[in-house]
Amino acid sequence: MRVFVTGASGWVGSAVVPELIGAGHQVLGLARSDSAAEVVAARGAEVLRGGLDDLGSLRTGAAQCDGVVHLAFGHDFSRFDASVQADARAIEAFGAALEGSGKPLVIAAGTPAVPGEVATERDRPELRPGVPTTGRAVNAQATLDMASRGIRSSVVGLPRTVHGEGDQGFVAWLIAHAREKGAVGYVGDGSNRWPAVHVADAGRLFRLAVEQAPAGSMLHAVGDEGVPIRDIAEVIGRHLGLPTASRPAEDFGFLGRILSVDQPASGALTRELLGWQPVGPSLLEDLDKGHYFSPDPRSD
Repeated sequence: MRVFVTGASGWVGSAVVPELIGAGHQVLGLARSDSAAEVVAARGAEVLRGGLDDLGSLRTGAAQCDGVVHLAFGHDFSRFDASVQADARAIEAFGAALEGSGKPLVIAAGTPAVPGEVATERDRPELRPGVPTTGRAVNAQATLDMASRGIRSSVVGLPRTVHGEGDQGFVAWLIAHAREKGAVGYVGDGSNRWPAVHVADAGRLFRLAVEQAPAGSMLHAVGDEGVPIRDIAEVIGRHLGLPTASRPAEDFGFLGRILSVDQPASGALTRELLGWQPVGPSLLEDLDKGHYFSPDPRSD
């Protein structure tokens, strides 16, 4: 297959593109800058220049390929609503290009939080006005609904941390925050849990979704169902030689709300459906490898 991938130069794309190519597929990767184009080409993909706001390029890329993997999303939290709206327009552009073709459209989303329970692939987030995750959940559901338009659509719910060497996401942010404050913080008693997955395992699931996922499939890329935030803080503290401490959610800025919610998730139904089996290290094992802690980014 020839697969069009947005976000091909990004973190999850660093696993998805080589995984697809290693399985014998060709990849056309979207790149909005010269530097992104160099990264995409270095990963072995053909480059299509354009961005998420260039709907013509999105439709062209989708029409030229046998399927689409949509990973790109604007992570400027000061413009989150605008990013959600751009994402919705991109998904609809893919839908218009693929309608009636039976081709796969696989997008990245997040696993839901279900109060007091481990979220499964059957759960859908509560759509509440003013909650940042609501917009992305609406876009995910719109993708699943494209199954009725003759598209083999699926959504891969990613956990709060997709970890591995090179990760600059929430865990890296927590480490930088701890270095700045002189202590590793957590909210409340630290019992709130995050699901997690190694980036290579996530990449393999996206490839399986392109190849096999039935139309309208909700999938969970979950390795660890739920790692207590305090356990994460303790490993970070041990590597940095810093104490751990409970801190108010406000001390963590935009991340405070995410740290405050217990949000474990299961990928059992995904494993059963596609035969996907995570084999990478757990989040705590990956932290203990040390690559998150050296060099200190402040020394650059």
